Parts: sequence; structure tokens; C-alpha cells
Amino acid sequence: MSDRPIRILIADDHPVFRFGLRALLESQPDMVVVAEVDNGEAAVQMAHSLRPDVVLMDVGMLGLNGVEATQQITASAPDTAILMITMFDDETVFSAMQAGARGYLLKGAQGEETLRAVRAVANGEVIFSSGVARHMMAYFARGTKTAADMPFPDLRPRERQILELLAQGLTNTAIAEKLVLSPKTIRNQVSNIFSKLQVATRSEAVIKARQAGLGRQEA
Repeated sequence: MSDRPIRILIADDHPVFRFGLRALLESQPDMVVVAEVDNGEAAVQMAHSLRPDVVLMDVGMLGLNGVEATQQITASAPDTAILMITMFDDETVFSAMQAGARGYLLKGAQGEETLRAVRAVANGEVIFSSGVARHMMAYFARGTKTAADMPFPDLRPRERQILELLAQGLTNTAIAEKLVLSPKTIRNQVSNIFSKLQVATRSEAVIKARQAGLGRQEA
């Protein structure tokens, strides 16, 4: 890194969180917030025009979500590091990393942890919060599978995640709250899942998912 400050774009749809995050970052002599936005579309536009060093990207924004925005930013501005921020240490971490994110941080992280993460990804490192790291270790301890080996290989990572929650018995509303997505987004995703599974009802999808081993709660 050069001596110039790390230029940061904040993308999050919660004004209070953005305010606190901006105050934390701008208290550091080596960081400057160049812009803040509240949706994925604006994040893509600002990242393309401003070329920040780091984007702090909320996963669960309405419209274009954080993972989709990350895919577009890494395609148009590959030198910009994306640090995902979210309330949940769930499987979205894998979708985020596939999209090109360099780190994944929980919103409950302490200030020093957040600052270390920003500096790390700006320096080309890959970093995870401790909660996410434990989740990933547990995932790989179970053994990895290729997409072809997994049931329903046509499903996208987000669709597979939603199907898993459906198989656990969660309602659309509960899934939306857990994944910090809108109910409309969940309804659309569920409809896509039904089409790919070639089923007409929720119960048929759940049966297929459970027969394939999805929906098993971890101890």
C-alpha cells in the first residue's frame, strides 16, 4: 500500500449503521470514506466511477443484493476489494467468495476487528471474522462436494440455501428475516426453485429436498 489513505465506499441500507461505520473509519488517519450508498445498483455505479480501494458491502440490500453487486464490481473494477458485512454467519459466505469478495465480516464485530479487516483486504489479503471462520471450518470438516456431486446441481447457491431452509420447515417470512432479504425476493426465488425441481407445491419441494438429505439441522 502507498502512503495515501485507503479510499472506502460504504454500501448499506441502514442509515444508523452507515453513520457509525463512517465515524469509525474516518477516525483513522489512513482511511477516508469517499461515498456511501444504500442499494446495490448505486454501489456498482459509484465503484465504477470512483474506483475505491475497498467497498464495505452489505449482503442483504433490497433490489440488487450485495452478492450480485459484488459480481458486477469485481468484473468492472477488479482492483477494488470487497469486504462483505452481514448480520449472519451463514452459507452466503460461499456465494460472496464465489462472487469475488475478499472478506466477510459480521456486523457485530468490534471496531478494531473491522479496521483490521479493512486494512487487510486493501493490502490484498483475504479475511473472515472469527464467527465466519468457525462456520467455514465446520463446512469443510463435513467434506466438500463438487456441484455435480450435490443434489439439484441446477440450483444457484442462494436457491440451494433457500431450499435448505424450506426443508427445515421455515416459512417465506422466516427465511426473508434470516437472510435479510425482502419477502418478494424470497417468493421469486421459491418460484424458481419449484421450476428447477419440477414441482408444483411447497410440500413436493420439501419432500424432494429431504429425500436428497437437505434440511437436517446440525447439532
